Amino acid sequence: MFAALAPAMSSANDLFASSKTENLYKKTKVPPSYLALFRSGELGRRADALKAVYEECRLCPRDCRVDRTQGQLGKCRSSARVKVSSAYPHFGEEKPLVGQNGSGTIFFSNCGLRCLYCQNYSVSLEGEGIEISDERLAQSMLTLQKMGCHNINLVTPTQYLPNIVSALTIAIPKGLQIPLVYNTGGYERVDIVRLLEGIVDIYLPDCKYMDPENAAKYSEEAFNYPYYAKQALLEMQRQVGVLSSTRGIAVKGLMIRHLILPNRLAGTEEFLKFIAECFPGDTYVNLMGQYRPEYKAGEHPEIARRLQRKEYAEALDWARKYGVKRLAR
Repeated sequence: MFAALAPAMSSANDLFASSKTENLYKKTKVPPSYLALFRSGELGRRADALKAVYEECRLCPRDCRVDRTQGQLGKCRSSARVKVSSAYPHFGEEKPLVGQNGSGTIFFSNCGLRCLYCQNYSVSLEGEGIEISDERLAQSMLTLQKMGCHNINLVTPTQYLPNIVSALTIAIPKGLQIPLVYNTGGYERVDIVRLLEGIVDIYLPDCKYMDPENAAKYSEEAFNYPYYAKQALLEMQRQVGVLSSTRGIAVKGLMIRHLILPNRLAGTEEFLKFIAECFPGDTYVNLMGQYRPEYKAGEHPEIARRLQRKEYAEALDWARKYGVKRLAR
């Protein structure tokens, strides 16, 4: 699980010794957008701007305003030092991300959304993981690239954005050149997402709720989730457009996930209507039917069971009704 957190290679030349990485770049011929930002110096300026946010943290809509540089902890329970649970080639993501060699997935500890049914609660809610330096995070990215991964997949990254962008400024001169995937629960501030323009190539947000009351009930009083998630998705679409691929491998664009909850609690029909009305017709959508009651879900009878087949079939009917056709397979 921690394979990619091993020490970095002895030199930058070792990185390019990997035929997998070289062949991948030759096949896609689409350089990640962050390379241009790095050359212009803008990436370093964004890294500095994000680091300053730690002094009065407003990285997510919780707007805790704590000084993380002084050890104060907000809702996400994260300090100013990045904490990682694992990093490895992941083959369980969407097909355009996985390809043949896997998605280079880095799982960050803690989360600002704090869903009471989270399947990964030991990491996102209980904080399982180890604190590492930005330099070591950069080394992990390079190691995943050397292993042949098609992208760097940042899972629950919002609370550590300053560290991530700082790590990029370290990894790029050493040869990092694969797309960055921003894999988020969708609880994002638009002003922070705007700072990611030209840094992130592939956005992979979940859109969890369309009803504020359900968001508050199941995600620790995040009543403003629908408002912020909708804004964030529209901004992500503006930045990267619809998903584009080369030889079946995603290189840029938006991929939207929606976890269907029992008893229509995620607002799936309203979500699909929102996508149909506000996004291009070929927007990539993954209607996820793998919900299972984890963590504290058993305390709420309405979500204390797995999704039924008829509920998933109903979601597909709604997708057809509203003309949402580019569904994950």
